[in-house]
Amino acid sequence: MITFRQIRYFIATADKGKVSLAAADLNVSQSAVSTAIKDLEDQLNSRLFTRQAYGVTLTFEGHQFLQHARNIIAAVAEATRAPYRPSESVEGNIEVGVSFTVAAYFLPNLLARFQRIFPKVTVHVLEHHRDDIENGLLDGKLDLALMLVSNLRNIAQIDSETLLRSPRKLWLSANHHFMKKDAVSLEEITNEPYVMLTVDEADRTAMRYWERTPYRPNVIFATSSVEAVRSMVALGMGITILSDMVYRPWSLEGYRVETRPVAGIVPTMDVGIAWHRQNTLSLPARSFYDFVIRTYGGAVHEIVDESGR
Repeated sequence: MITFRQIRYFIATADKGKVSLAAADLNVSQSAVSTAIKDLEDQLNSRLFTRQAYGVTLTFEGHQFLQHARNIIAAVAEATRAPYRPSESVEGNIEVGVSFTVAAYFLPNLLARFQRIFPKVTVHVLEHHRDDIENGLLDGKLDLALMLVSNLRNIAQIDSETLLRSPRKLWLSANHHFMKKDAVSLEEITNEPYVMLTVDEADRTAMRYWERTPYRPNVIFATSSVEAVRSMVALGMGITILSDMVYRPWSLEGYRVETRPVAGIVPTMDVGIAWHRQNTLSLPARSFYDFVIRTYGGAVHEIVDESGR
């Protein structure tokens, strides 16, 4: 029987990329984590991780199971959330701003669960650029925002809580020569054609960590489409660095996209909830905030191999 503990240990290992780091985060021994993962793989009859010198990476089956594992954790959080506030007594409207990446890769499951528990609360979701979201929070047009808080600018007036941190990795085609390496440096990446994602200020975020080095990416194409990036990488036209949250192992054409760790310091993409610190949240807005925080355990989740980018 698969246990909740195995699920937690699997997610922590996927997040951290190393059994030792997962064990430290969970405050258990490395052997406990290793044993739990091995037992889980045996029960699933699938290998979930590829073991390498630098740590572990998810296999295709591991990526598939990761989403199921997250859904299990979220469902348990949802079940424990229900008794704290009678959901039928909460009704009204709330305005929630979302950034583009959050809308596509984070929001749908969360919103569906909230609306099942709070059927009388109507959530109006508005997709905006970061600056529009910040202005909406400040002028009261938005109650809350789910956004890339790693891109947040007005930290003097806007509070936020990070819900998950998504590591960034190098994306490359299945037959790329970097596949032979355990990790790839930014210096090595400069010698390759690079596909730059621009949505949600991804290009600005990327250049911030590139500019801390003497190196620059050889950008051959810039696009706001994650799927365009995925296809170009899968077809061997270039490589890119993006977060695990937007990673999917197959392009629309059915070609494989692989990942490798980037040597050196590349920041995570942080997704969180934000609000105007001087505003008092209405009961529906507070219910939404509480639900989001409880769903993510009140603590930062690291993706958790699941990119601002």
